[in-house]
Amino acid sequence: MPGRLERAFATFTGRALGPYQAAVVRIGFGLAWAAYLLREWPNRRVLYGDRSPWSDGLAARLLAQNHAFTVLGWYHGRLWFELVYHLAIVSAVLLMLGWRTRASGALFMVTVLSLQNHNVLVGDGGDNVVHLMAIYLVVTRCAEVWSLDARRGREGTVWLWSLLGFALAAGPPGWLWALWAVAGVWYAVNRWRPEGELRAVLDALANMLHNCGMLVIAAQVVLIYSTAGWYKVQGSRWQDGTALHYPLHLDYFTPWPGLSGLLGSSLLLVFLLSYGTVILQVAFPFTLFNRRLKNVLLVLMMLEHAGIAVTLGLPFFSLAMIAADAVFLPTAALRWLGRALGRSARSV
Repeated sequence: MPGRLERAFATFTGRALGPYQAAVVRIGFGLAWAAYLLREWPNRRVLYGDRSPWSDGLAARLLAQNHAFTVLGWYHGRLWFELVYHLAIVSAVLLMLGWRTRASGALFMVTVLSLQNHNVLVGDGGDNVVHLMAIYLVVTRCAEVWSLDARRGREGTVWLWSLLGFALAAGPPGWLWALWAVAGVWYAVNRWRPEGELRAVLDALANMLHNCGMLVIAAQVVLIYSTAGWYKVQGSRWQDGTALHYPLHLDYFTPWPGLSGLLGSSLLLVFLLSYGTVILQVAFPFTLFNRRLKNVLLVLMMLEHAGIAVTLGLPFFSLAMIAADAVFLPTAALRWLGRALGRSARSV
């Protein structure tokens, strides 16, 4: 037993586990947030800016109560809002590409929290997932594979660190300064003591933070499905198998009226889909101990989210959930997919 514990601790501190899963989560959430902001670009001022019914005064009153973080409260006016909004798009794209991931990941988190906390009345369950994952991704080493940083073999430069420090000086200090300081220490050690003991300690600490972050992401996904499933079990419409009948007949959730009408007209299909959804969500946490069964249910849940994106018109919610589900994908499948995409890209 002591030998096993020592090997487990050595693995926990010696390397970042699940690098391919972390890369897919990074790419998925960067893509989901960038696509959402680009789609809502014509409506950005109504959702989060100076034309929003949720005014700066109302936002300030709520922020004074819940103490949520947002840089939109630092200054007021359209120019500052436009800067933050477009910076959010840029940071999401850079995170997806894995360019200067430590900086772009921190910037991604700041902009996600800033926009969502400024107007809490906008968004759905997918936005909540993006909100949480933006925080978790900061502590992960999600650019070790499938990123521009992995190609270059480096993740940061002193000029970018200095620029972010200058930007932070314009706002109030806080936990953002801690992220900035840690990045500075990391750069200094890599530059002047790359082979020293301090570098080994920092590497072990980074691996532990990454592995804890991946564990928290996995636990969050399990919590989402387990709570959703057990709440559905208690609902009378889910119990009688008619729950999906109602959204299929709401104009807001019918981007394809013909398809929604076809699905909603079959009582048997609605019953099977309703019960199947509950069974998948309740059963998934218990299948984690059986790799094959877990993989089967994982594919079914991803297909379910793809169906939700098409039939109910919730593409960004579905993309966020698929990206979160990716933390459980088997490494062999992801490596095979990476090789297949690489061969396809070279053949084009």
